[in-house]
Amino acid sequence: MPELPEVEALSGFLTEHLVGRYVARVQPVAISVLKTYDPPLTALEGAEVTAVGRHGKFLDLTVADELHLVIHLARAGWLQWKDKLPAAPPRPGKGPLALRVRLAEPEGAGFDLTEAGTQKRLAVYCVRDPQDVPGVARLGPDPLAAAFTAEAFAGLLAGERRQIKGVLRDQSTIAGIGNAYSDEILHVAKLSPYKLAANLTDEETAVLYTAIGDTLRGAVERSRGVAAGRLKAEKKSGLRVHGRAGEKCPACGDTIREVSFADSALQYCPTCQTGGKPLADRRMSRLLK
Repeated sequence: MPELPEVEALSGFLTEHLVGRYVARVQPVAISVLKTYDPPLTALEGAEVTAVGRHGKFLDLTVADELHLVIHLARAGWLQWKDKLPAAPPRPGKGPLALRVRLAEPEGAGFDLTEAGTQKRLAVYCVRDPQDVPGVARLGPDPLAAAFTAEAFAGLLAGERRQIKGVLRDQSTIAGIGNAYSDEILHVAKLSPYKLAANLTDEETAVLYTAIGDTLRGAVERSRGVAAGRLKAEKKSGLRVHGRAGEKCPACGDTIREVSFADSALQYCPTCQTGGKPLADRRMSRLLK
């Protein structure tokens, strides 16, 4: 799933390629992709893209300074920029294409939104205010915003009885961190993903706060200027533990382990994060004995 750094990079890429240009046509292809009906997508056609931004994992294209095309790529969605889109209109079918945006100029340029798999969770909203999108309205603070201070972060964790991995992934608590970067952040902070947030010491909380900023800013910097089509590969190449079960930890050389769940998995280093003990590979917050 694209997370904050990749969506931030996409925002920068689209700012360069879209702002100041006019929308010729917006063509939904998959029935499931469009989540709103008023205003209609046709309201965007013939209007200028005036800004591109981000809310957590949501992309926000401002059109004519008054409408917003808000995009959530979900787990298997992606944005594919094309200097020359096919001339023929897209046809609904079983392929990955979900929506196409064609520019008035340069002629034929634009982007496709695609989604692999069968779950079809990619979502597009045409709204007058991004806060009209339920997922945006419930977002917690952005971890790269100036207001996300160490004190504010400590306040979020106070009395929080959930495991720290789940807290980091909860978009209503902190916006933009998903499965991959929560693994990376906890590895840098040398914390077990199963540790209860409320049980963190002041020192651990401070270390975790620094790890969040350093990890996300580092990923954003690596992705800056990378073309949309190469962002997935760039993300994977920069990950230290996530998706690397069975490989050696880059910090200590121990074998990276994995805990599998019904629809996801986490990776961690026992030596760096759990005192050398492997975590139980089931939905329980305790160590194997």
